[in-house]
Amino acid sequence: MSSSKPKPLFTFLLAAVSIVIGLAAIEGMLRVKNSAQDVYDIEMWRYSNELKQPSSNPVLGHEHRVSSSAVLQKTTIRINERGLRGAPITPLTSNQRRILFLGSSITLGWGVTEEDILTARLEQKLRQAGENVQVLNAGIGNYNTVRYVEGFFSKLEDLKPSDIVVHYFLNDAEELKAGGGNFLLRNSELAVTLWTVANRFLGPSGENTLVDHYKRVYEEDAPGYVAMQAALTKLSDYAKKNDVRLIFAMTPDIHNLTNYKFGFIHERMKALAEKLGFTTVDFLDQLKGIEPSSIWAMPGDPHPNSLGHKIMAEALYPLLVNEN
Repeated sequence: MSSSKPKPLFTFLLAAVSIVIGLAAIEGMLRVKNSAQDVYDIEMWRYSNELKQPSSNPVLGHEHRVSSSAVLQKTTIRINERGLRGAPITPLTSNQRRILFLGSSITLGWGVTEEDILTARLEQKLRQAGENVQVLNAGIGNYNTVRYVEGFFSKLEDLKPSDIVVHYFLNDAEELKAGGGNFLLRNSELAVTLWTVANRFLGPSGENTLVDHYKRVYEEDAPGYVAMQAALTKLSDYAKKNDVRLIFAMTPDIHNLTNYKFGFIHERMKALAEKLGFTTVDFLDQLKGIEPSSIWAMPGDPHPNSLGHKIMAEALYPLLVNEN
């Protein structure tokens, strides 16, 4: 009497089902663990899924879902009818100023409550000084200068701001591809976790490596740097034609504010902005020497927290108050 061996197809199917069940179990455990909303990369992934959508404009790549809201990193982010963070926009009243902030996730106020972000703080301070003013926040995560300037001209120009603040960060001169991720990265926390770990091991790391990276980004003929200059020039031409006041607010990397390595970018951008007619402010002057962990949104998330936004608002206020 001969014993029968399992057929290869059955063995393969059994192994495949076991792998799928195992991966599903790990996915479930990760979702339970990450429900505490304290994992930065997962919260950014949720932001992309819940508050962003692909844009029909290929330059933008993505945009905010209008009239949407989500609790991300334990903070409510409310997007109004124009894709801006905050309350619905009210019509301008007689002699009212409208100050529009352009920028990325730092401008958006990632990890900071709506009333504590720099735009809200500035509006409150200006109104307390007797100003009739609106301060609008057009920050969108994963935008660079090309994207937020294009976003202004394609979607927000009709708001007719009296002042535009370009809230600039070091990586705003980098090239960005539209992308959108594959099916797994859009839908699986396990896939996002593995992708993040792989990038951290295989991607550039260490301060010196990052300095070398940014030296390449800011080379005169680097494509992203050239495109960034063109975008700021277009905005400058618009401002001169329409009597709009421009402010360029430079934001430092807040990993190391004592032995700061990126001053060469600040100097170059200040010279460019002033050449284009911007009034400039460099937040490094107020933030230098501060212990980074005291102004991080949370451990592992180097976005400025409420204190960081307070410091930035106080630095900007003298430039925006009407007496100046």
